[in-house]
Amino acid sequence: MALRFVGKDPESGDHGSPAVWVDEDARDLLFQGVKVDLQTEATCNRDVAMPSYEGIVRVPKRMIPLLREALDVAELE
Repeated sequence: MALRFVGKDPESGDHGSPAVWVDEDARDLLFQGVKVDLQTEATCNRDVAMPSYEGIVRVPKRMIPLLREALDVAELE
């Protein structure tokens, strides 16, 4: 698996979160971020049941430019 680091939240300082990568083989996006609180998780579970091995990560709005870049990388062939 070849992961390409796209970037991290410029406001995170010395902390590494949130961040985004692209798996260059599978073209999947990978996210590191803050886990949501139980109330937010419960609200999300109303729409889609979440297995115990999955989680919801909040990505702040200021990361949108990095997400766009990650999508562009993932679409390259």
